Parts: sequence; structure tokens; C-alpha cells
Amino acid sequence: MVHACTTPDVTGEPGGARVGFVVSRSVGGSVVRNRVQRRLRHLATQRLHRFAPGTLLVVRALPPSASATSAELADDLDAVLGRLGLDAS
Repeated sequence: MVHACTTPDVTGEPGGARVGFVVSRSVGGSVVRNRVQRRLRHLATQRLHRFAPGTLLVVRALPPSASATSAELADDLDAVLGRLGLDAS
């Protein structure tokens, strides 16, 4: 699940695109959650430069992400970003 918005920073100027992650205990133990977050961070970093300045993304990892391959996570992330009009392909 991904939420996105574009907003200026407190000075009124748009800042760079930023991404935040929510990986709850339902995904798994701390080792699994940290691994999922690292994998998602890597994927998001590769796509971040393609977003408009001021874009804020919140990526919420669901339990199946614990067993997904990196390719599956990448495909899912690209599909969601495409549906949001933030095509990063």
C-alpha cells in the first residue's frame, strides 16, 4: 500500500522527493521487518529521482512482503506507483 502527495516545505519551496516506510509486526519479527524495510528502501531509492520535487511517499508493507522476492516487490511497487500516476518505470 502506498500513499503519496506533493507538498511544499515550511518555507513554501518544494523540497526533494521523500519516502517513509511502515512495516508492522504483522510482517514478522524484527529481523524480517528490517530486511523488508531495507529491500523497499533500496527499490524506492532507485526510483526517487523520477518523482516531482515535494513528493512524499509512504509505503506500508503488508505481511506477504516478508516472503516476496525483490523482483516481486519491485513489480508491485512499480504497479502501485503507476496507478498513482507516479510512473517510475
